[in-house]
Amino acid sequence: MSEETIVKAPPRRKGPGGGHGGPPGAPVEKAKNFKGTMKKVIVYIGSYRLAIVAVMLFAIAGTVFQIVGPKVMGKATTELFAGLTAKVAGTGSIDFVKIGQILLWTLGLYLFSAAMSFIQGWIMTGVSQKLSYRFREEISQKIDRMPMKYFESRTVGEVLSRITNDVDTLGQSLNQSVTTLITSITTMIGVLIMMLSISPLMTLIALVMLPVSGMMIGLVVGHSQKYFVDQQKYLGEINGQVEEVYSGHNIVKAFNKETDVMQEFDATNEKLYQSAWKSQFISGMMHPIMVFVGNLGYVAVAVVGSILTIRGRIAVGDIQSFIQYVKNFTQPITQIAQVSNMLQSMAAAAERVFEFLEEEEEEAGPEHPVEKSQVKGRVSFEHVRFGYTENKTIIHDFSCEVEPGQTVAIVGPTGAGKTTMVKLLMRFYDVDSGAIKVDGSNVKDWNRSQLREHFGMVLQDTWLFKGTIMENIRYGRLDATDEEVIAAAKAAHADHFIRTLPGGYEMELNEDATNVSLGQRQLLTIARAILADNSILILDEATSSVDTRTEVRIQKAMNNLMKGRTSFVIAHRLSTIREADLILVMKDGDIIEQGKHEELLAKGGFYASLYNSQFSE
Repeated sequence: MSEETIVKAPPRRKGPGGGHGGPPGAPVEKAKNFKGTMKKVIVYIGSYRLAIVAVMLFAIAGTVFQIVGPKVMGKATTELFAGLTAKVAGTGSIDFVKIGQILLWTLGLYLFSAAMSFIQGWIMTGVSQKLSYRFREEISQKIDRMPMKYFESRTVGEVLSRITNDVDTLGQSLNQSVTTLITSITTMIGVLIMMLSISPLMTLIALVMLPVSGMMIGLVVGHSQKYFVDQQKYLGEINGQVEEVYSGHNIVKAFNKETDVMQEFDATNEKLYQSAWKSQFISGMMHPIMVFVGNLGYVAVAVVGSILTIRGRIAVGDIQSFIQYVKNFTQPITQIAQVSNMLQSMAAAAERVFEFLEEEEEEAGPEHPVEKSQVKGRVSFEHVRFGYTENKTIIHDFSCEVEPGQTVAIVGPTGAGKTTMVKLLMRFYDVDSGAIKVDGSNVKDWNRSQLREHFGMVLQDTWLFKGTIMENIRYGRLDATDEEVIAAAKAAHADHFIRTLPGGYEMELNEDATNVSLGQRQLLTIARAILADNSILILDEATSSVDTRTEVRIQKAMNNLMKGRTSFVIAHRLSTIREADLILVMKDGDIIEQGKHEELLAKGGFYASLYNSQFSE
């Protein structure tokens, strides 16, 4: 990691407003094709159409009973007012029995509404989680069908975010937006009808307040938007700085860059502070403005309602009901605005998921694939031509015959095409022309999975997962017994160091397997390959990152591994491949020399210059 990398961190896509829960005015990530993406989401939801219909019915029922409640409650107020008036006039008394009945009816309505809301929430949560499960399953299956070139052109985080962040955002937004949208629309329509049934004049007064609220909200959002954009930008920068400095703190200290790093952090932190408090303060004004405008509406409704009551146009309880309806009418408008943000966020996440699911897959296997439970290990390359892109050929004309049990070393300068040949052999990529054959059968006539069952690989970059040493070695053959695992470890010269570790074979490796040394990790991968007992081996720079003494141990382990197997060894240290049956010298995608070690040295060609350059000092 360079000094510049530590000091200048790239911005991250983090910050407020990125999801559905951002404050008003916060920017929301939008889909490039909102309508097209939503159509695809609807197609997926179609599998649960009965559940969605049930959600709609329960949501509407719950909202309707919620809306009727204030009207019924108003009758209790009217009855109480009439009873008080009669008692003062001496013509009657308060009918507490009737008022109690009305209140019981109101309680029943609200309980029924709550039950309906609970049921629709339970059903919708199930639908959203099933949909998320389905997306994760399809993405997981898609990964197995993706060509290697996709993963080599993407970061790990980018692929993982489709499975985690995007699917989670899609599921949560769907769960909240559908029910909120249904209840909000139903509430608006129902409340409007109830308000009109009480007094069209007071309804008109209440509706006049809506454009006033909209204008005020528009002003607030317009002023806060730019500060939210800045907040998102600087939050990403400061997260990047912290992440880079934390991961490379040794280099920061080595170059005495603590002061520079702190100064840059303080500068970014100050910009974040300024944009954050301005965005939060301005957007925080939304609520008091809405309350103020709402209170103006309540005053107007109260005044006009009192006049109408005096004139006998409406009952006292209707004023109470109407004020409750005014409160309930403004709430769904705010909710619909929030739902629009949720839908935008959901569409953006869904679009990224669908983009991944629609990526080009590996070619389907042949209709009648080659089926061989065992292979002898004869491999032939016949005029192979290949390039990662159409206009840049890496392998021009590669031909080679490898007999069963032979050890073939592939050497050459960086970029010569050594590792590319291995990728072609494993069918991570397919050749542009020519053919690669295993036991006389073209690799294109095999199913990829069955072809790869005959190959064992030990790479320079060891891959071990979080688990015990026993589990990591057994990964080569899952049905292997403990005795077979230990025998493989002994053959790989790994048994001794394993038994010296705390817990031995049951020692837990951490996520990066950094609690064992690099050479020990390499021995474990060799033990895993020995346990797999494959007919053809690929050893790609397996000793290039270890010291000479460890290299000797690994070389002994690899000699055990290669016995009786066809082996392809890619090596920069030419001292490790002196005993190879055949050495292929590659340069610029072509074999320029081939033969045994002594033969190639005697020729005094390119191999001899490579070999001598490693021992010239």
